[in-house]
Amino acid sequence: MNKQKVLSVLESINDPLLDRDYVALRAVESVEIENGCTNIVIKLGAKADSLEKKTSLALKARLEAAGLGPINLRMVTEVLPFAVPNEQKHLSGVKNIVMVASGKGGVGKSTTAVNLSLALHAEGAKVGLLDADIYGPSQCAMLGVDEDIKPELVDQKFIRPVERFGIKSMSVGYLSKEKAPMIWRGSMAVRALQQLMEQTLWGDIDYLIIDMPPGTGDIQISLAQTFHVAGAVIVTTPQEIALLDARKGIEMFKKVGIPVLGICENMATHICSNCGHEESIFGAGGAAKLAQDYLTPLLGSLPLDSRIRENVDQGLPTVVNDPMGSLCNSYMALANQVAAQLWLSNLDAVQSPTMVVSDA
Repeated sequence: MNKQKVLSVLESINDPLLDRDYVALRAVESVEIENGCTNIVIKLGAKADSLEKKTSLALKARLEAAGLGPINLRMVTEVLPFAVPNEQKHLSGVKNIVMVASGKGGVGKSTTAVNLSLALHAEGAKVGLLDADIYGPSQCAMLGVDEDIKPELVDQKFIRPVERFGIKSMSVGYLSKEKAPMIWRGSMAVRALQQLMEQTLWGDIDYLIIDMPPGTGDIQISLAQTFHVAGAVIVTTPQEIALLDARKGIEMFKKVGIPVLGICENMATHICSNCGHEESIFGAGGAAKLAQDYLTPLLGSLPLDSRIRENVDQGLPTVVNDPMGSLCNSYMALANQVAAQLWLSNLDAVQSPTMVVSDA
């Protein structure tokens, strides 16, 4: 058995999420050939528990079909961190900060952010969710957190996040009365969010998802310039006015040097609950064209479905309310794409692992 043949075959097999071969992805951690058996360790940079077994079986079958003899394949996962870590004490354990943003309100950004967070957790990642929509915080209600539950204060200056459905969450909504409006000037709002970021005890997590306020104002720019952000997800609907504002969001992230991981198209189509007819109420093809114009992926298209709204209104987001349903599958696919794009984005800044290749 020849080690180069093993590597050659691995170069011909693409990861299902990124459509790149495992050698190019630096995912081949070791190849050991011993007594006619080929032992291979593949190390993935994104959590995707729902796909791991299927991927492993398919990869093993391809290797055996290439005549490599008995294969002992082990797949491990370690989420790659952003190249520039945040030095703030309580952010040092956060591998990737991801901003979920939109150019305008009303496109379902917050609903997308909470379901994305829960889907990433369902795939095996450690996740935090920060509600940065400081004038209209909604994540407390979407997560179904009781009004009486408040974050625990530690040493009179740090905050322990509220855990719900396996994710850590923080919101100014936890710290204020439900009906009290946030009447803050821009600088006050920015400072408040910076404090929530820095003083929350996030611990070691793979992804901190930030549900950003809509638009491209002071809060967006200040947070982007204060913290090292791994990437941004732009949420839009297919209608032209939303796409115009989404372009502004992309341009803002380009100016502050934050990678745009891709576009999430929300409310793409509506399926009639009576007759099953599918219709593109807000137009079609706009998000794909936007992604093409900016050479960024279309991460997913989510339907306009009343159940999504009903679920968050009940404090049970779709991913936890109907984990086996088609709507949940759409969010899981979105999460897989976001994780994969972060893996790819962080890959170039990570040194190639030392690969052990030996013949015995």
